[in-house]
Amino acid sequence: MIRAAIIGVSGRMGQALVRAAASESIEITAAVASAKSEALGKDAGVLAGVTPLGVTVTADLPAALGAADVAIDFSNAAATQSNLAACRQARKPLLIGTTGFSLDSELQEAAREIPVLVAPNTSLGVTLLIELVRQAAAALPAAFDIEIIEAHHRMKKDAPSGTALALGQAAAQGRAQPLDGVRQEGAARRGAEIGFAVVRAGDIVGEHSVLFAGMGESLTLSHRATDRAIFARGALQAAAWLESRAPGQYFMRDLFTHKSGS
Repeated sequence: MIRAAIIGVSGRMGQALVRAAASESIEITAAVASAKSEALGKDAGVLAGVTPLGVTVTADLPAALGAADVAIDFSNAAATQSNLAACRQARKPLLIGTTGFSLDSELQEAAREIPVLVAPNTSLGVTLLIELVRQAAAALPAAFDIEIIEAHHRMKKDAPSGTALALGQAAAQGRAQPLDGVRQEGAARRGAEIGFAVVRAGDIVGEHSVLFAGMGESLTLSHRATDRAIFARGALQAAAWLESRAPGQYFMRDLFTHKSGS
């Protein structure tokens, strides 16, 4: 059984990971929250609304990593750099589900020593959607406009979402363009831009659509999440897969393209 340390256990995804772990045959051996969290000292299972696990929530990540085979980080962007450094020091594989950070050089350096999987969205369905968007962007004429529309709950801080940006990156790659050069929010379209529209409302778990609009026809590829548990299950499956990988930087799509044990 794979042993996992959950970083950000006091958050929505952290608690969802604890609830889903048993069904994925993963043992939670450590639970980490920020130094100011009210969850410190509590049992991770009780915190997540399940039976006690005998795992006390701590703020000491380096110590927590000792008994873990892999770490799963769903904390916040401000902590990603220090969490990455701790896992690198401990030589523990790390799945980063947090979004809103920019650590390209640090990720590349860490990936020389540990397996690192960056996953702005851990849904297997979204992973497939990203690949379909890349293929559609490459196949359709450049005259088709590309618009990415995403919706999340009212408390989500980053916008566009990490998943929306991943979809935009896939569309840009399909057209052999850098996303930074064609990203557009608002204003009229000249045809080459990739537009983003953001909705923050209520308790929406996550909705993403990519519209390819030409003259007289349009194509929409979309994904709707109605249960946060899909992200927890996907993250746990990805973490179990990552645990046996060689050092390197990985993505969710690699779960489909790398055979087990390869």
